[in-house]
Amino acid sequence: MKRRALPALALICAAGLTATACSDPTAGDSGESGSGGKKAEVNPTARLDGVKLTMWTAQNTVNAPKQVIDAFEKATGAKVDTQAIPDLYEQNVPTKLASGDRPDLMFWQPSISTLPFVQPKQNLLTLDGEPWEAKLGGTEKSLGMIDGKRYAAIVTSPAMLGVYYNKDVFRKAGLSEKDFPKSYDELLALGHKVVDKTDAAAFYEAGGDKWPLQWQMQLQLTDLDQQWWADLNGGKKKWTDPVVVGAIKKYKEKLLDAGLAQKNYRTGTFTGQADSLWKGEAGMVLNVTSFQSQLQAKYSTAEIDKKIGWFPVANSSANGLYSPDQTNGVVAFKTGDDKRQNAARQFLAFWLGPDYPDYIKTMKIPSVQPSVPTPGGLPETSKAQVAALPKAIGVFQAKAIVAPDTHLYLADMIFDKKSPQQVAQAIQDQFAQVAKAQGAPGF
Repeated sequence: MKRRALPALALICAAGLTATACSDPTAGDSGESGSGGKKAEVNPTARLDGVKLTMWTAQNTVNAPKQVIDAFEKATGAKVDTQAIPDLYEQNVPTKLASGDRPDLMFWQPSISTLPFVQPKQNLLTLDGEPWEAKLGGTEKSLGMIDGKRYAAIVTSPAMLGVYYNKDVFRKAGLSEKDFPKSYDELLALGHKVVDKTDAAAFYEAGGDKWPLQWQMQLQLTDLDQQWWADLNGGKKKWTDPVVVGAIKKYKEKLLDAGLAQKNYRTGTFTGQADSLWKGEAGMVLNVTSFQSQLQAKYSTAEIDKKIGWFPVANSSANGLYSPDQTNGVVAFKTGDDKRQNAARQFLAFWLGPDYPDYIKTMKIPSVQPSVPTPGGLPETSKAQVAALPKAIGVFQAKAIVAPDTHLYLADMIFDKKSPQQVAQAIQDQFAQVAKAQGAPGF
């Protein structure tokens, strides 16, 4: 669930490995193969004996499609081989594509900041009008799109960003649901109550792993409207805008310097977050759904329900944030082989069609289709995230054309190597560099 800006891709473009695509990140013909470019209707269970597909995954998601692959092979006679691409996945995939290698299918983050790096118009099948598209929930339906065209099937819900809290710590602090914050300032005030009335730290921050550092800043950017992000993406606004610098400064001064984080926040880890929250050493953790997965891997639903709660919060509302990742989207490549391309479309139709209820039950995850109920037995924290998704606000990875490595620069700040202003400038410099390498207008 880490969020990286993919700076190496700028170097790939600069080196000319994908020269045409780098001058236009969505260059190429958007038509489909086949007679007249018209798609045939998809029968999810049609026989595909002798057809072999390849699917690329990250190393930590190689088993994620196992259930659907097994069921698809049994139903159709096709074979689907998964290939784990070494980490860093988001950097190594474009390098392999630039060398001419390509799969039939691939997990890929379906956001406007990451989807363009595989040059969708040039490389991917368009998936507009596929039988599963209309079944997606509202937030899920907004993902996987570039310039009004669909290039990714959404197979899992985006991660939800919110606050996990220890119920025992809250009880000791005299806090209940009526005290849940409706703004970031109220969240900080809640943190002071935890510190004042218990022995726990208000928040556990993971400076050692770095990537979770971005979330406190992200929460404060939720009041920025669509036009602000459009202006940022067009080079008219910058990450050095006072609202961004102010968010970084508030995180440093009002949370870290104010003693609301645990003492070892500079070296804290993602796994340490879960252990500390579970033991009640910290009252709250701000993180995405991978934190939920970490808890579910160690504890039963009953144990989690007894000890851990979750609530959504944004800068000036009680809304959560959604954060796309590479497990949410699956793309299908133009390979020049009509039979395999149609089989790839059939695989997606099977995944999000007849197999979908079995898939989410096996994976124990929320449904992306309102007509397909989320499996029972999920912790209350997971159910709360499902309920919050329809009103959730996108993190900047879902809004900015480039997702800078904010966590790296924030890590410099917590080690006193950068001021908030310098953090913002470093973010802007990287954003502009990669946007220019993409050929984005305004850069």
